[in-house]
Order: sequence, then C-alpha cells, then structure tokens
Amino acid sequence: MNRFEYCQARLAENESFVAKDRNVKLYDGDEKTSYDDGEVVLTSHRLLWGRNGEIARGENALSLRLRYVQSFGEEEASSMLFGRKKRIILRLAGPLPDKAPGPMDHSVAQFVKLSGKNGVDAGFVQALHETVAAKIWAVSEEGEKSEPAKRVLRTGIMGIERNMAQKQKQTDENISLAFKDLGKLMEMAKDMVAISKVVSTKIRERQGDISEDETVRFKSYLMSLGIDDPVTRDGTRSNSEYFMKLSQQLCEMLLDPITESGGMMSLADAYCRVNRARGLELLSPEDLLEACKLLLGPIKLRQFPSGTMVLQLDNHDDELVSQETVELVEKLTSISADELARAVGISLLLANERLLTAENLGKLCRDESIEGLRFYPNLFLQFMVSIQIPK
Repeated sequence: MNRFEYCQARLAENESFVAKDRNVKLYDGDEKTSYDDGEVVLTSHRLLWGRNGEIARGENALSLRLRYVQSFGEEEASSMLFGRKKRIILRLAGPLPDKAPGPMDHSVAQFVKLSGKNGVDAGFVQALHETVAAKIWAVSEEGEKSEPAKRVLRTGIMGIERNMAQKQKQTDENISLAFKDLGKLMEMAKDMVAISKVVSTKIRERQGDISEDETVRFKSYLMSLGIDDPVTRDGTRSNSEYFMKLSQQLCEMLLDPITESGGMMSLADAYCRVNRARGLELLSPEDLLEACKLLLGPIKLRQFPSGTMVLQLDNHDDELVSQETVELVEKLTSISADELARAVGISLLLANERLLTAENLGKLCRDESIEGLRFYPNLFLQFMVSIQIPK
C-alpha cells in the first residue's frame, strides 16, 4: 500500500477513463485494510480508489500509477455468505523517488490485492490487463522528455512587451523571407513577359530577322508557358473593345478543349483553364462572364434551369446527347450522376445536367431514395409507343 498516493479524483490532460467497478476493497499484501466497500476506477495511467460517490464528485482518492504493476495473479477465496470468489493480485515495483504522500509510508509487502463481495468484475480485470500491456503512460512520458516545454517568464508589463517584441521580430523575419523569394519570381516573370511581347509583336507584324522555324518554335514556347499576348484593359481603348477582344480570344483558346470534352464545359472549368493559360494576367470571374456573354461563332454561353452556366458548341444537340445517355442507361439498367461522369469522362456537374435534360425530354425517369438519385429508362414512353390505337 506504500505505492498508493493521495490525489484529487480528476483526469490529467493526456489521461482517459477506461473502466470501473464497485464494492471493491484493498489488501496490503495478505493483510486487510480499512479501505473496503469502495469504488475503483481504471484510467489509461492510474488505478483510483475512493468511497462510493467520492470519485464522481472529484473528491480525495487513492491513486496507484500503473507503471508500478509488473505482473498479475489470481487467488480463490471462500466465504460463508458469498461462496467462492476470486481476488486480483498486483505485483508491484519499488516506490519511485517522486512518489507523493499516501496512506502508508512503509510496507514489507510487494503486492496488493483487489477483492469484492462477489469478486472483481471480469470485464474490469480484462480492461486492466489490456491497459497495463498498452503502456500508454510510457508514451506520454517519452513525449514530455523529448519535447520539454519551454518556460517563458513574464514579469509585469516589461515581460509582456518583451514577448510581443519577440513575436513581432519573428513575424517580420518570415515576411521578409517570403517577399525575398517573391521578388526573385517577379523579376523573372517580368523578363519573360517583356520577351513574350516583343516576340509576339514581331510575329504579328512579320518584322525582324526571325525565321519561320524560329517563329513556330517561339510560338510553341510561349503557349506552353501560358503567355501568348493576353488581352488586357491597358491594351484597349474602352471596356466594350476589351470585352469584345477578350471574347474572341476565349473562343480561340477554348474551342479545342470544349470539343474534346464532348461539346460542353462548365464556366468554372473554363475560368481555371483561361487563367492557367494567361499566366500573370489573371481574369476576374466578372470579366470572364461579361466576355462569355459576347461570344459569337462556334461557342456560346448557356444557362440551365438550375442556374448552372456552361460554354457549349453552337452545334451541340440536346436530343442527340440525350439519346446517347439513354443508350448508356439502358445498357447499365440505371445510372447516377457520378457513374455517368466516370463513364463519359465529364465533370459531375455536367453529368447531372445531362441527366436532367434527358429527363425533361421524357427519355429518363428518376428514382430518389436513401441511396441517392438514380435515373432509369422511361418505360412509360416505350409502353405508349407499343400500344396500337384502333381506328
């Protein structure tokens, strides 16, 4: 019992509750003690014992650190009133130097026993075995040793001001380092933009001593870098001219990607593609939308009833696309938006709009359940077609 310590029945920061049992008494070796008919609580680090209700109220309790436990044992005991029962034997290591005061200062016994009117609960014993084997307290102690907490002394206002000055200095150093790297990047980007403008001007005006092969090579380099003389407000005389030229450039830039993606692309995807290609001359969402409203030729802006906005080819046919969707649904029996997106290789947003369009055309029927939204072929339409109306 000289390993037990007095404590407040509260969990430490890294400590967690594991199990508890009632009507348990403690033995110092083979000797009975006055600590009987109490409640024992097992945590990840300790074994707590207290009178019934004291632990729940956070009052004084006895604490045995689990790091003391070296092995387990059991013994059977008989009683005229309660019959045969088992006692749990905990064989303990010697007291540690940092041990706090407890119920006993000295004891010749190297073990303690836990007993109860009907024995100790089997679930509690199993939890005790597993917790001691896990040695969670050892992990916590190693973490505290490897990462000792730095104690910062702050004495009055001067200490607080010193701490604030130190934090400000660290912040300034981080900002200076970040801007140092950013400055190098901006210098390189400035040179690249200047070169690209000179070369693109010579290409456009066919001036200078640049051969045809060099022209093609420079053009491919600039396009791969995403800097191909983008339209900017500074290079136009008015907003109307800016948006008109920007719409023409968008049409040239997005025609092939939209064609490859099935004739339709969400405005969000188009925004990402355009800004990736423009390099440092980024577009705002508002400018992109205004330019898309002025699109003429093979691409046009479309808004679905749900509010989704897309860019699609002028020759895009909803009837034809819906028929292709129906054929895929008939092949798979049913389909969801994410399954269609994976099968066709389009975004989830466009897949959902494609299914809703086919539904509006009467080619598909929906089924909403706890598993989500799925679409099936419209068997009602097929049934109506198969009916022969008598003359």
